[in-house]
Amino acid sequence: MNILLADDQSQIRSALRLLLEQEPGIVVAGEVANARDLLSQIQILQADMVLLDWEVPGMEAERTLARLRALCPTVAVVALSGRPEARDASLVAGVDAFVSKIDPPDRLLETVQALVSDQQRERASS
Repeated sequence: MNILLADDQSQIRSALRLLLEQEPGIVVAGEVANARDLLSQIQILQADMVLLDWEVPGMEAERTLARLRALCPTVAVVALSGRPEARDASLVAGVDAFVSKIDPPDRLLETVQALVSDQQRERASS
């Protein structure tokens, strides 16, 4: 599972990378700090999943998600935010899951693993 990290804070990206790279079968394919770079790198890096800071700079979140889905319709998207109220907006916009940045790391890992399992089941049934 190739994951692309999209967050403007380098320390958040570093923490996410450290956490995720300890998981078997997960590769952090790249990191971006803004929406423009996310949209330009998603196909190049062939990411299966994006961990998307819901406040990533460069474009309104809903528009970023719509353009991301247009480029890669099957990519799983997990919205991340330090603002728990962003949960409803991100889920309505169409992300696959939401994790608050204040949740324990295990919550993120459980969410990522659940989406990995979903993608594996879909591939097996195709």
